[in-house]
Amino acid sequence: MPYVIETWDKPDSLALRMRVRPEHIEFLKANVASLLGAGAKLSDDGETMLGTIYIVDVETRAEAEAFVAGDPFTKNGLPERIEITRWRKAFFNFENNMHNLKL
Repeated sequence: MPYVIETWDKPDSLALRMRVRPEHIEFLKANVASLLGAGAKLSDDGETMLGTIYIVDVETRAEAEAFVAGDPFTKNGLPERIEITRWRKAFFNFENNMHNLKL
């Protein structure tokens, strides 16, 4: 079952984010088999990074928690807050899975 992991960066943490970003990208590449998607959350200016959203395909909440705990962003204290929510894929990446939904 997929999970959405949403993080909020600590205030004034851009320097930390940019310093750790190369390790974060390597972490994502190493875990690509579990990732359905990931990317920075941006303010309306399209440049200011506010946090990150990950959609991971893992079996349990514990695995989702372990995923985000292993991210260099988390290990280096970037997130002020992290929320993990189960997610049912209905429409994603131009794939319509509506026929699989229980109504």
